[in-house]
Amino acid sequence: MTATAGHPADDGSGEDGPGEDGSPAAERLHPVLLHHIVNTLGWRQLRELQEAALVPLLAGDDAVLLAATASGKTEAAVFPMLSRMADEQWTGLSVLYVCPLKALLNNLEPRLTTYSSWLGRRVAVWHGDVAASARQAILRDRPDLLLTTPESIEAMLVSVNVDHARLFADLRAVVVDEVHAFAGDDRGWHLLAVLERLSHAIGRPVQRIGLSATVGNPPELLGWLQGAGSGRRPGRVVAPHLDSASPHSAVTASAKPVATVPTGQIELDYVGSLQNAATVIAALHRGEKRLVFCESRQEVEQLGQLLRMKGVTTFLSHASLALDERRRSEQAFSEARDCVIVSTSTLELGVDVGDLDRVIQLGAPRSVASFLQRLGRTGRRAGTTRNCLFLAPDRPSLLRAAGLLLLWGRGWVEPVVAPPEPRHIVAQQILALCLQERQVGGQVWHDWWNGLEPFTRTADVIMRYLVEQGYLQRDGDMLFIGPEAELRFGHRHFMAMTAVFTAPPEFTVLAGRTELGWIDPSLLTEQVHGPRRLLLAGRSWQVTYIDWKRRRCFVEPVDSGGKARWTGSGVAGLSFELGRAMREVVLGADPPVALTRRATDQLAELRELHLPAVHPGGTVITRLASGDVHWWTWAGFRTNATLTSTLAGLTDPVQEHNDLYLRLRRDLTPAQWRGGVVDAVDRLCLPEVDEKALTGLKFNTALPQRLALATLATRLADLPAALDVLREPSRFVIS
Repeated sequence: MTATAGHPADDGSGEDGPGEDGSPAAERLHPVLLHHIVNTLGWRQLRELQEAALVPLLAGDDAVLLAATASGKTEAAVFPMLSRMADEQWTGLSVLYVCPLKALLNNLEPRLTTYSSWLGRRVAVWHGDVAASARQAILRDRPDLLLTTPESIEAMLVSVNVDHARLFADLRAVVVDEVHAFAGDDRGWHLLAVLERLSHAIGRPVQRIGLSATVGNPPELLGWLQGAGSGRRPGRVVAPHLDSASPHSAVTASAKPVATVPTGQIELDYVGSLQNAATVIAALHRGEKRLVFCESRQEVEQLGQLLRMKGVTTFLSHASLALDERRRSEQAFSEARDCVIVSTSTLELGVDVGDLDRVIQLGAPRSVASFLQRLGRTGRRAGTTRNCLFLAPDRPSLLRAAGLLLLWGRGWVEPVVAPPEPRHIVAQQILALCLQERQVGGQVWHDWWNGLEPFTRTADVIMRYLVEQGYLQRDGDMLFIGPEAELRFGHRHFMAMTAVFTAPPEFTVLAGRTELGWIDPSLLTEQVHGPRRLLLAGRSWQVTYIDWKRRRCFVEPVDSGGKARWTGSGVAGLSFELGRAMREVVLGADPPVALTRRATDQLAELRELHLPAVHPGGTVITRLASGDVHWWTWAGFRTNATLTSTLAGLTDPVQEHNDLYLRLRRDLTPAQWRGGVVDAVDRLCLPEVDEKALTGLKFNTALPQRLALATLATRLADLPAALDVLREPSRFVIS
């Protein structure tokens, strides 16, 4: 039977599929590797994805491997690489395995070490938590496969202590795990740019392999991963469950399903509050291991404390907990049985916490893709079924969950789209290159990215600005790091240059010498009556001393009364597709899942409440008794932000962007509205951006302000969806 390391076998019954020459594809693997797969792992055959990936990967093609969670994607990529390593006698560091999370790297290391040892090869891990002594050992004696992050690759390239030319001289391939997690944000641009610099440094392209479970546009994701080599290097989408296994497939995020809807026991319940959610979780599925996902760190802390108060063995995981605290929780959870672990998305991306019985979702995740990842955490044991219980603590989250499950039921998954116009990443990369090479020719700097847009001569305006502002200095035709870059990014040997995301300032919380995690500074500055208490790691702590200079806070345990808060916590704005799915729910569509009586009753009340705001033939404008005028677009955050700017003469200038509606002028007439919309169709505008928002765009100071603001405005806009909404009929309703 087919099995994946660490997971029970499927009920597969077919024989190995043939390769292109008619022979079983598995026989193409190196005989020693094949021997251990059969005799050490006890596999009778490879899984479908592993079989399908062998021929293209052994041929050196770029590829994106798509399959559901726990389908053996890691082995599908690593076995061919190990086989090539032995057959072609690769030496030195030949394969990089890149992950978005350090915890995922740590989790993979033992398994990949075992596989590599069969062929006498070595694996090592390099990320921000790896000790300096371990890094020095890697530099002295290079492993064959290195597990790392994009930020650590950047750190190796710019470090004066790393001979990157020697370290990467023998690099042949890069495996990018959870590739969709990179492609959808600026870390993806950073990864692509770093890979192009690596290729330029060693004088040849490297094979690129991406692993993903849930995307709506596989061919586009492959083209993105190939970077400058897209269209010039052979590439393949390997996805046995889709029609996209052909390299010429045209699978897109259209109205038709783009993924097979996984079977599973999905239930939607309405509980009305966080306290009620804790009561339900404590009462249900006793004796089983339950993983509860929340949409903010604050919810994780609050729910964790409530569950512990009810006597439930509870562990927590989120990004503001110290590494040792997270590891203790995850290890204890993997070894226990009757318990709950409450987490943000940190446990969404494949980190192994043992065999789960149940997944519970508080509220609704941000996307269908995210839900599929979470659903895939269950049903891994033979005889078990994938399952997820949604607990809606309020009506808005119930409607969001119903809309998301409606999309899921149709097999729809979001396309992964790189953020447009990453000018700040271009600035970072120019500075990083000057650190890496110490000095770079002013006419040839762009060659390092091999023609990858936007890292080309089109970015000359950014390079000139860096020189004008002192970030770079020029000596003849050579560019090198200037005093302004030293001032802004030079702390700790330019460590701030290696990551393209910003983190809000936080205080480290310590109980004695034990580091618990990090909190928002506002918890230490807000006015309180009585002792100042914090909620962290699911427990309450009383502040005993604050070291303002070192940003440290010392605490001691107390029974209750702690508060949790982090800047930026909560659900992000809705997408256009999710907003429209929620409108369909209000119009009467039910998601294809089990609904509890409470959920059914609440949805009925929501439909009655929103009935004046929906119409199947277009949008609705309501004039309330208060005089407020709302345009119900059900179009999501970015679309509504675009419409607010485009219809500036018709919208209320004093309003916050909303997912479902816009506030219009109170004196607006139907005739004014019709005329304004007709005019707006031909002049869509980007949303207005407050200068204060630039603080969230790292390296914005290395750009002319107009370019930094233009970058944010472009990313906030959804022009196609805004145009669709403007072209829809709209009707006035008096409520």
